Amino acid sequence: MGLDVTRTVPAPRDAVFAWHSRPGALTRLAPPWLPMRPIVEASSLADGQAILSLPARMRWVAQHDPDYFEPGHQFSDYCASSPLKQLTRWRHTHTFTDASPGHTLVHDHVQTRIPGRFLDATFRYRHRQLVDDLADHEWARHYQPKPLTVAMTGSSGMVGTALRAFLTTGGHRVIRLVRGTAQSEDERTWNPDAPDLELLRGVDGVVHLAGASIAGRFTGEHKAKIRSSRIGPTGLLAQVAADTASVRTFVCASAIGFYGADCGDSLLDESSPRGTGFLADTVYDWESDTDPATMGGVRVVNVRTGIVQSTQGGVLQLQRPLFEIGAGGRLGSGKQWLSWIDINDLVGIYHRALIDTELVGPVNAVAPDAVRNSDYTRVLASVLRRPAVIPVPPLGPRLLLGKEGARELALASQRVVPAKLDGRGHQFRFPDLEECLRHQTGRLLTG
Repeated sequence: MGLDVTRTVPAPRDAVFAWHSRPGALTRLAPPWLPMRPIVEASSLADGQAILSLPARMRWVAQHDPDYFEPGHQFSDYCASSPLKQLTRWRHTHTFTDASPGHTLVHDHVQTRIPGRFLDATFRYRHRQLVDDLADHEWARHYQPKPLTVAMTGSSGMVGTALRAFLTTGGHRVIRLVRGTAQSEDERTWNPDAPDLELLRGVDGVVHLAGASIAGRFTGEHKAKIRSSRIGPTGLLAQVAADTASVRTFVCASAIGFYGADCGDSLLDESSPRGTGFLADTVYDWESDTDPATMGGVRVVNVRTGIVQSTQGGVLQLQRPLFEIGAGGRLGSGKQWLSWIDINDLVGIYHRALIDTELVGPVNAVAPDAVRNSDYTRVLASVLRRPAVIPVPPLGPRLLLGKEGARELALASQRVVPAKLDGRGHQFRFPDLEECLRHQTGRLLTG
């Protein structure tokens, strides 16, 4: 048993092979619905070793085989260690051949005891990721032909992990700003309360993602942690960026909470006024904290992020198990607007913010069309082929998050549009909610 899959990729063979050889490739290719995550990537396609985590703290070790390695043409890995005996007979050989000019035929041959039909979605996901990532990097070369050096806070979070892998597979260098002791030349110790003046030496751009999670009951302690992890540290980092000659761009996370919790049916673009409430005030102050960079001549982009769709975190990770067992349903009235975005599109927006010098100030990172909560519920249930007939009354979120937290998080209604991105002709990978959810859950359509 096994699987043979081929895909013609619209990129030259050397570019396709180089993408696979760089750090982050395994992370970009790992399907988010599988309970297997890369924790160590192979240092070499010739003879390196990758380690993936499995449930219950188990490990899968993939060993690259030098006997199968042909630079630019082929590499192979096999399962050297796994607690699942039926999977230990696994060898995956990747072959790359020239197709038409500027195109590459990618051939994945898997020898395994697992029937190929169970692997089909995995490889269609992988090929979609590969094609889309290569296209984005090719687009970027028209703006920025040379690789960048990017310093990143929050690099181990859901967004940071995906963005870091995307940038490194594109040939960029990512320097992780970590709070502990730096362990390699690609890490630097960052003290949020007193950053070193040399912290950003040699850096072209900064991506600032760090901040305490807003999820949780809105107690005084929780709200203070949300604010103190953003307001203050952001300003200090922005000042260091302003004082570092090499830094040209400062990209800072933000949120559509800027517009307030209940905006009715109004379409909200980047020119819409600030709303009211704790999150609106926090986001306003957070964005204002980037002013030192702006005043220092650095281009600043504030990425106002909507509800991120990923089975690796956020609301989709929480909701999917409930929907899988048929216990999903609309939240409250279901009439509230949900401004969502696929995590791959969010990565693409951060990438554009680093590359496109015409993008400045607040940018709404949302898909083109918001949906009502009832429509989101219907689409997710349809993708998972489960009923969604158990509504969650408003009392549920209030008990979990408190009255303020429920209003500003679970029951918030914001109909946000990506006007600035539309003005730049930005292309979304997943403008359609159903296509996004299928890509994230592995419920891909055949064909």
